[in-house]
Amino acid sequence: QVQLVESGGGLVQAGGSLRLSCAASGRRFSAYAMGWFRQAPGKEREFVAAISWSGPITAYADSVKGRFTISRDYAKNTMYLQMNSLKPEDTAIYYCAVDPQGINYAPRAEDEYDYWGQGTQVTVSS
Repeated sequence: QVQLVESGGGLVQAGGSLRLSCAASGRRFSAYAMGWFRQAPGKEREFVAAISWSGPITAYADSVKGRFTISRDYAKNTMYLQMNSLKPEDTAIYYCAVDPQGINYAPRAEDEYDYWGQGTQVTVSS
């Protein structure tokens, strides 16, 4: 089994920044992709960003491109999401996920991911 623990969420004013972390532990894979998704109240969960194992290759939702940066520390089995220029519409619970097959691509679809964290709340005030 894989455990994913997100941290770094909180309350920030519009225009501010936050850095989310996702630490993976438990079962070890030789290589895996990781991704961030978010779910706002009353809305479906949506893709935010993903990063492959090799390369790495990154992918972003259009709504966050240019403002968010995804990265990973292989030695620490940790993924990060640097969020700048935050907007009230970024308010959501942010989830990290692992795709054990994602070696050479950064998957956008939820069903590509097998393991999910519990989520961390991000609230952006106007």
